[in-house]
Amino acid sequence: MERRFDPPFGEAENAALFRLLISTAVDGIMVIDGRGTVRLFNNACERLFGYEPGEVLGRNVSMLMPAPYREEHDGYLQAYRTTGIRKIIGIGREVTARRKDGSIFPIYLSVGEGVFEDEPVFVGIVHDMSERHAALKQLQELQAELIHVSRLNEMGHMSSAFAHELNQPLAAIVNYLRAAQRTVASVEDETVIRAREMMDKAAEQASRAGQIIKRLREFTEKRDTSRAEESLNRIVEEAIALALVGSAPMNMKVEKNLAADLPGISMDRIQIQQVVLNLVRNAVEAMEDAPVRHLTVTTRLTGEGDVLASFRDTGPGLSEEVVRRLFEPFVTTKENGMGIGLSICRSIMEAHGGRLWMTPAPEGGAEFHFTLPATAPRD
Repeated sequence: MERRFDPPFGEAENAALFRLLISTAVDGIMVIDGRGTVRLFNNACERLFGYEPGEVLGRNVSMLMPAPYREEHDGYLQAYRTTGIRKIIGIGREVTARRKDGSIFPIYLSVGEGVFEDEPVFVGIVHDMSERHAALKQLQELQAELIHVSRLNEMGHMSSAFAHELNQPLAAIVNYLRAAQRTVASVEDETVIRAREMMDKAAEQASRAGQIIKRLREFTEKRDTSRAEESLNRIVEEAIALALVGSAPMNMKVEKNLAADLPGISMDRIQIQQVVLNLVRNAVEAMEDAPVRHLTVTTRLTGEGDVLASFRDTGPGLSEEVVRRLFEPFVTTKENGMGIGLSICRSIMEAHGGRLWMTPAPEGGAEFHFTLPATAPRD
């Protein structure tokens, strides 16, 4: 005896279930006819594309596609009707779609084919891939950061060896310069006197280079750095002079408003000088393409008894996204920058009991500030 299958619902119930399925589906569901006209556009499609159904129904589905697919889609349908060769129908693949606001986003599109009222129709299931792409991008950024960390770790292992190798030739340079000074000490010729002055400066900078290497070695070996009471204004002056080397062709104007009554500060001179050097160099680089290049450096005593230093440039300023993550490692606006300079600068300031922050400059550009207590705590 032949078994008979009776559907659990009648035609009206099936239609109601179909409408429920379409309206509650998480993914977008749309139906187009053989000419590409949209016949069905569910609630999820509204959320994905930003269109009301009345704006899409009866129109060509290509309105939901970015160029060049928008212009080519009708040709795809015509080629399928002519050849019967499937490219996406019954397969599914990742493509891009276009929202009402013009933004482009990734989707996974699955297309099935059917017949309705003796006409071919195509059912598309649209899954938004934006979150997956964002997660993948975040993973790639994390991988890149881990590579940077690995390189920095290797640099840490190598720095002690480099410090040892560099200290010897630097010490030799200083000794030769001192010997040359003694050789010409009794000569009073004007040219020789100028040469002695230049040798003094060369010896001073060679000694400074040795001190930087020493601090680097101490840092990588996790030793305590040495501190002494220093004049912040003197350190700022020296660092500005070094940072502006090579910037003369840029017609840079530097305005220094350094308070004369600042108290001494207990600090690691080399570390604070490196912070100032970094801030000034960043300002100079930010103004490379600016029509006005004006750097204003100010020091003063705050009402809380701290010493404040500010560095204001007339560059293009920073985007909100960069500002939000400015002091995080690996955040940079430089094409070849590693993005660790400001992060290290903030760490140095905090280790000295101070802080470092940035504010937008009143007339455009950026303004960086740091404070140091008049008597900084020792580590």
